[in-house]
Amino acid sequence: MAPRALWKGQLRLSLVSIPVEVYSATDSSAKVSFRQIHAPSGKRVRYEKTVPGIGPVKSDDIVKGWETDDDQIVLLDPDEVDAIKLETRKTFELVQFVGSCEIPPIWFDRPYYLVPSDDLAEDAYRVVRDALRASGKTGLGQITMRGKEYLAAVRPCGDGLLMETLHYADEIRASDALFQQIEDDPADPDLLEVATSLIERKTAPFDATAFKDSYSAALQALLESKRKNKKTRRVPAGDGDDAPQGENVVDLMAALKQSLKAEGGRKKPAKKKAS
Repeated sequence: MAPRALWKGQLRLSLVSIPVEVYSATDSSAKVSFRQIHAPSGKRVRYEKTVPGIGPVKSDDIVKGWETDDDQIVLLDPDEVDAIKLETRKTFELVQFVGSCEIPPIWFDRPYYLVPSDDLAEDAYRVVRDALRASGKTGLGQITMRGKEYLAAVRPCGDGLLMETLHYADEIRASDALFQQIEDDPADPDLLEVATSLIERKTAPFDATAFKDSYSAALQALLESKRKNKKTRRVPAGDGDDAPQGENVVDLMAALKQSLKAEGGRKKPAKKKAS
């Protein structure tokens, strides 16, 4: 299945605007995922949103709430949040450039591919890519995706551009409290020479294919052997319930009330026969 663009808009450099699309650079489908199953019944565990004293609630009735310092919660309607107009929703402007080695790795969050939207945009796109490559610079700007404004860096990657979201300054935890106990004395010269030699001996060009996820491979092998073993316990993928797909099981109180209603309410106590 073709990947879906996470964002469509304009990549702007001064007065030049280039129609681009953003795609995730990572593939989560490569990982093994599990479903939670209730072992005694073999049915899938489902989750629902409930309110104490009310029970299950509809998604349309849920709004965002922000807790204040005085233990109050300020409610926000969806329309109020959507009304916030940010230019970065449709425009990703490169407002600053830094050396490609100046950003420490701790600031990087997630990688994305930034591609031209059509053939007409390719010429300007290549100009930006080649200019970044020739100057050894990385472009910085802000972009709004999935209801959040991100700080992002753009740099050449193969024949295209790689966009990486960055953490904001207040999202990085200071390391001083963790490292302050480490003494700043110089390392032993002999030990340092041995460690340096070992590093030099194991130095090689980066090749990600040289590293394999051994845990995932072993897990996949286990799952395959379980699949082939006829003695492995199996349950149907569907629950077989009458409830529509995706509907959650009601809580105990609601179930009891529904059962009581089906039986016509509480039964009146039998009258005592006259002696």
